[in-house]
Amino acid sequence: MEMKKRINLELRNRAPEKVTELVLDNCRSSNGEIEGLNDSFKELEFLSMANVELTSLAKLPTLSKLRKLELSDNIISGGLEVLAERCPNLTYLNLSGNKIKDLGTVEALQNLKNLKSLDLFNCEITNLEDYRDSIFELLQQITYLDGFDQEDNEAPDSEDDDDEEGDEDDDDEDEDEAGPPGEYEEEDDEDDGGSDLGEGEEEEEVGLSYLMKEEIQDEDDDDDYVEEGGDEEEEAEGIRGEKRKRDPEDEGEEEDD
Repeated sequence: MEMKKRINLELRNRAPEKVTELVLDNCRSSNGEIEGLNDSFKELEFLSMANVELTSLAKLPTLSKLRKLELSDNIISGGLEVLAERCPNLTYLNLSGNKIKDLGTVEALQNLKNLKSLDLFNCEITNLEDYRDSIFELLQQITYLDGFDQEDNEAPDSEDDDDEEGDEDDDDEDEDEAGPPGEYEEEDDEDDGGSDLGEGEEEEEVGLSYLMKEEIQDEDDDDDYVEEGGDEEEEAEGIRGEKRKRDPEDEGEEEDD
């Protein structure tokens, strides 16, 4: 697809001045130059034109709010001074996979005062001796070259940073809503402790009442046993008394005989 048609497609019925991001990767440039992009894209902050067979940046419009520019895998070999003139606020520039061969070509980027990250990976210039030291010395405003700083620390991902900040804000809000940590846990512990004590007292009361009932029942059983025993003794005495009465009578009858 031609670049001009791709731009119209990416607009999605929006006015150019409302667009802040524009991705034109893998479309076809016109004779190696930019087409369809003009000064009306004044709010544009991110522009990607990777692998579009660009050889020149001469037709790049003025984009004063542009922060990130992706130009990887093209055929650009020079003319980088246009970037400082048309996009003075660039902070990130990707020129990896182009035809940049020497430090003189890169020197034009010195006027990009806000530039922090530059990618020249897979360009012939990376084969120069002391390539990294030379670039950092030439472009003292940059912090990261090919994704790493001078101490070989990797550049952070801006999207990850935004996500982490968002997560931290959410955590702070959750903590504010939940109140100071530990407050409710202590109350719960107190409630649990009180309920445990109440259950223990109830168990003790049930146990005592049960024992008292057992003792009372035992006493009643003893009384019944005593009463039954007394009745048996009375019956035995009555029987013995009757025998005593009968014995003299039996003796008298024998004497009469």
